[in-house]
Amino acid sequence: MEELTSQFITNNETAIRLTVALLLGALIGIERGWVARTRDAGERIAGIRTHALVGLLGGISALLSTTVTEWAFPLIFLSVAGSALVAYRARMPLSQDYSITGLMGLLLTFCFGAIAVAVDLALATACAVVTAVILDNKREIHGLLNQLQSHEMDAGLKLLLISVVMLPLLPDRAIGPGAALNPYEIWWMVVLVAAISFVGYFAIRLGGPERGVLFTSLFAGLSSSTALTLHFARLSRQHQEFSPLLAAGILIACGTMFPRIMLYCLVINPALIAPLALPVTTMAVLLYVSALLIWRSHRRAAKVDRPALNQNPLELRMALLFGVLLAIIMLLGHWLQDWLGNAGVYLLAATSGMADVGAVTLSLARLSHGTIAPDTVVLGIVIAASVNNIIKAGMATGLGTRELGQRVVLPMAVSLLTGLVLAWWL
Repeated sequence: MEELTSQFITNNETAIRLTVALLLGALIGIERGWVARTRDAGERIAGIRTHALVGLLGGISALLSTTVTEWAFPLIFLSVAGSALVAYRARMPLSQDYSITGLMGLLLTFCFGAIAVAVDLALATACAVVTAVILDNKREIHGLLNQLQSHEMDAGLKLLLISVVMLPLLPDRAIGPGAALNPYEIWWMVVLVAAISFVGYFAIRLGGPERGVLFTSLFAGLSSSTALTLHFARLSRQHQEFSPLLAAGILIACGTMFPRIMLYCLVINPALIAPLALPVTTMAVLLYVSALLIWRSHRRAAKVDRPALNQNPLELRMALLFGVLLAIIMLLGHWLQDWLGNAGVYLLAATSGMADVGAVTLSLARLSHGTIAPDTVVLGIVIAASVNNIIKAGMATGLGTRELGQRVVLPMAVSLLTGLVLAWWL
């Protein structure tokens, strides 16, 4: 009885997997059939029926490979590929279409059917859905490619170079004085910061100036709120009537720095999220609310240009300099902790925050794994962020109009004092 039950379950599962293989083929076939819906009957090489059957055939070939012969899958795959090649070759002189996208989609459909039966249903489904999305967005993908500039392509390749090429080559072990440095982790942090800056660059580029101060500042905070502060301060001198909107933009960019800090800690040491949540969230909310109040009072003002973007979203030289800065901060953090205790960490956070919050945040989060207590790290991060915002408030006051400085300084002061009190109290 148990053998019959086990056999029934096995057959039932196989039937389900073959059904999924058929449905995945139908999914891709629907997209392919919709694209060729205007063609007459017989002109389409592969529509919904063909793709559905090819998906089912892929599942059957995987099943035969496990039950009959291991040659079943490769032989049937070659048969499908050969039949498709003959059909596309015969159709090519009439259609003058030399694209092989449809052929690749058909062969992938066969493979998805096999994966659904022999490997994993979820993996096959995810791959089929992604394939259907890619096939369906031909115009959008080509449009983005046409808008891509050469220096942006160069930046993307550099990001791949420092991540998938260089990162795996670095040793993942502690070295240096006091075993304070780990080359792999330092470079991985560099990649993390570079990737966020890369995403922030394209968010600004694709958003365009028509989104106004709010959208621009929100995403500029992912890459460099300091650069945006400098740009908006100078812009306020040229267009004094826009000072309130520019102040709102600076506050939004500075507020966006705090979610970025939380992201760093989430990746490096998730245990810091809970003690950081209240002070960091409060500081961000205070800046956002102040910016929203200013914007609502002056939202009818004309839109301003987005900050000027660098010619290269990802300079490899700057990434290397960040890695050096990160290593120096980690060494100083180790030595100051030994010499001065927690006071040394706070001094390091304050001085490092003048230049960059990301580097000191990543360093302290790394050291919190054992060298420094989490509550000390939390207060150090808040100190660094507060000092950094003080510097930006000084930029707004010194380089911008008086109105810009007044609208930026007060929310900044309230935000940093509240954050420091909460971090100290917790």
